[in-house]
Amino acid sequence: MISYQRDTNIDEQLIDISKKTGMEHVDISRVIALRSYGTKSRRIIARCHVLSRAFQEALGIDTHYLIEVISEQYDKLSEEEKIKTLIHELMHIPKSFGGGFRHHSDHVTRRNVERMYRKYLE
Repeated sequence: MISYQRDTNIDEQLIDISKKTGMEHVDISRVIALRSYGTKSRRIIARCHVLSRAFQEALGIDTHYLIEVISEQYDKLSEEEKIKTLIHELMHIPKSFGGGFRHHSDHVTRRNVERMYRKYLE
């Protein structure tokens, strides 16, 4: 059975990453970090989720994004790879912050993640 837990340490890392990389479009107050335990997934390290527009309207809330780290995979990574993983997930959030996603084919690429990681280190 999969279980989920809020992770304020990752929340803080996301704040730090968004500031250092210049991802001003990310309203970090509406990005939530969760850690999951018990998944059978072997290849997925983290995922970015968004509540559908219909649910947002029904609940009367603004768009929120959720970054889930898969503990069984994420915890094995070096600190550098953890930061790159979080950068990767933040890069999925579009500038409109409207509930969609940026895709791997055009924006969320290894090259762009590396570029943002170098910017993070500066």
